[in-house]
Amino acid sequence: PQQRITVNLAPGGLRKTGAGFELAVALGLVAATGQLADGVLDGMGVLGELGLDGSVRPVPGVLALVDALRTDGIDGVVVPTSDVAEASLVDGVEVRGARSVAELRACLKGESEWPDAPPAVARDDEPDVQGDALSDPVDLADVRGLPRARRALEVAAAGGHHVLLTGSPGTGKTMLARRLPTILAPLEPGEALEVTRIHSAAGHAPTRGLARRRPFRAPHHTASTAALVGGGSSRVRPGEVTLAHRGTLFLDELGEFPPHALDALRQPIEEHVVRISRQAMSVVFPSDFLLVACSNPCPCGRGGPSCQCTEMQRARYRRRLSAPLLDRFDLRLEVHPPEADDGPGEPSSMVRARVAEAVARQHRRYARRPWSRNAKVPAGALVDVIPLTPDGEDAWRWAIAHDALTGRGAARVRRVARTLADLEGGDEVDERHVTLAAALREDVP
Repeated sequence: PQQRITVNLAPGGLRKTGAGFELAVALGLVAATGQLADGVLDGMGVLGELGLDGSVRPVPGVLALVDALRTDGIDGVVVPTSDVAEASLVDGVEVRGARSVAELRACLKGESEWPDAPPAVARDDEPDVQGDALSDPVDLADVRGLPRARRALEVAAAGGHHVLLTGSPGTGKTMLARRLPTILAPLEPGEALEVTRIHSAAGHAPTRGLARRRPFRAPHHTASTAALVGGGSSRVRPGEVTLAHRGTLFLDELGEFPPHALDALRQPIEEHVVRISRQAMSVVFPSDFLLVACSNPCPCGRGGPSCQCTEMQRARYRRRLSAPLLDRFDLRLEVHPPEADDGPGEPSSMVRARVAEAVARQHRRYARRPWSRNAKVPAGALVDVIPLTPDGEDAWRWAIAHDALTGRGAARVRRVARTLADLEGGDEVDERHVTLAAALREDVP
């Protein structure tokens, strides 16, 4: 219309952000000027950004937005054609694609057929559009030697336990940590939907439909607190702990991160959610991730007799990692350099098969519980859920007294022992499992 138009997006007290309202506003103008039949837009949700030529552009967070519309009783949505595949992941909603306002107007008036949906996305085990088979870019077989560290990585993947690797530069800490995703169990359907929703809302949803691989996030050590746990002033955004939900958060050079940023991870590690409060709002983001971190023993990195740091420098470096944060790592061990004659270990496929079997055992065991992994067994239920044999109970109590474990540390030793038994396919947790679990929790950094 060649006149001034006022658009009111009620309620006025709720701040609106993004360009996803533009297509709905344009359709409202088309309907208000009598170009559409009465009721044709009833019960229809509309999402999309507009170009100056009338083209409809994609918007971030389509999966979460369409799911919210479905919850509010909307059974049909119009989205940009490039977002149809993502929106179709929501059950019970009829999804239509739009390339331009003119085409959408013609479709709503019945003058034109709705455009065909894009072709179905390829499964993750099929060749992609370039014809190259998808495969892991790295493999655990690349790592020579380090059997103890490899074992700790397998335990972490099987039970969902957080792991801290310390040692001098060049010992293989980072190389090991970056191969952890290659041995993780695949995403379950519900987890895949969660991951896709989160990354869609963050603006980088998977282009092949549902996410098939667990996320792996590796922020630089200069990351701020808001970058790690989420935040923002006008618009609260998810942080790395949320983007790593159902996957791995890798913190290399842990001692170089700001101490206050690291301590902000303590609550998400325990509760698996992040609560961010601002003056105008309070939001809760999911943050169920596996934390793997690497650290040097001192500022110069050498450690031991060859260390060139002063005692004050070493003490200042150790204080960057608080005791409460270190206590939240289930597995803590020092990585020593491999020997010259060490050969390659097992490939990721073999380790991943054992991990998958251990995860399946946990799912069967906790089928009627609100948790599904050993690392999430609450402290109050440990004695009943993870019973120990008599010699295992004696070894556990000895470890508590000998290693001066905190209550949290004792609980984590018990959970790790249960995972070690699951990897062996056993039902009982005995002295051997408890002893190894305590040995994998060294007093480092």
